[in-house]
Amino acid sequence: MVSRVATTIGVDLGGTKILTAAVVDGEVVATAKRSTPRTGTPADVLDQVAAAIDKLDVEGPDIHGRITRIGIGAPGPARPGGTTVGAAPNLPGWDAPVDVGAALQERFGAVDVLVGNDVNVAALAESRRGAGRDVDDLLAVFVGTGVGGGLVLDGRLRNGVSGVAGEIGHLVVVPGGEPCGCGGRGHVESYAGRAGMERIARRRHEGGEPSALTELAGDGRMKSSIVQAALERGDPLAVDLVADAARVVGLAIASVVLVVDVGTVAVGGGLAERLGLPFLDAITDSCREALPWPSAVPSIVPTRLGDDAGALGAALLFEE
Repeated sequence: MVSRVATTIGVDLGGTKILTAAVVDGEVVATAKRSTPRTGTPADVLDQVAAAIDKLDVEGPDIHGRITRIGIGAPGPARPGGTTVGAAPNLPGWDAPVDVGAALQERFGAVDVLVGNDVNVAALAESRRGAGRDVDDLLAVFVGTGVGGGLVLDGRLRNGVSGVAGEIGHLVVVPGGEPCGCGGRGHVESYAGRAGMERIARRRHEGGEPSALTELAGDGRMKSSIVQAALERGDPLAVDLVADAARVVGLAIASVVLVVDVGTVAVGGGLAERLGLPFLDAITDSCREALPWPSAVPSIVPTRLGDDAGALGAALLFEE
């Protein structure tokens, strides 16, 4: 049990899981997880967020009375300093803006709440405590249920006018291509996000293409561990999907480099971490092929903070 009293809670609200962290002096001292509901409403999702906060193993009989600040990173657009998260296609029923601050204050009382895009806050954590701590400019890319990115320039997290700066998962790489969860088509996330890869795999399987992916997943989610297991078997469909994912992520990174000339790119997220360095090498090769100048190819490295990045970054919002 953690002996230090935590007053700041960071929440990483993802499409698959909810991770909460008690943060003291910028360090994570306790974490807890809950699964993100697959169906329901935003209220159901926020009930699970509250349950994950309650699950934190911190000293004292009632964590509620000792929380003064809650930072939350969610997979939707969020304006800096605000409490509302816009439409989030990877969360059930979250098809319109939700005032997360008001909802959490109903559950925890008079607490300060700040929200940020989940990938932006993870990028903030990697910039301050992880792979980008020694550089001023960093693009952080997270490949998991979806694909997101966060951009730090001159040491500052850049959110943009509407909060979507760095969202490379929704760059169009194949006009009119595969559907994306946001309603668009041909986005990076359509091909490189775990959910997008699953849609393609199941459609191709229904078309008669055998695959270990569907055999291992059955009727359940095609998790990152299943993609890895199928890849290790040499499953042709898995090999094809992973190669395509690396190709489009590399193309997206090259596009960002040509706009802001960032020199360091940290790649993480559940799927990327599962696939490891060969996946990063394939991304680097794709990026190199897309850039006209070899000197512009960024250093593409793994993120360092793992699962803690999103929750820590959400708590760090109060320091920005």
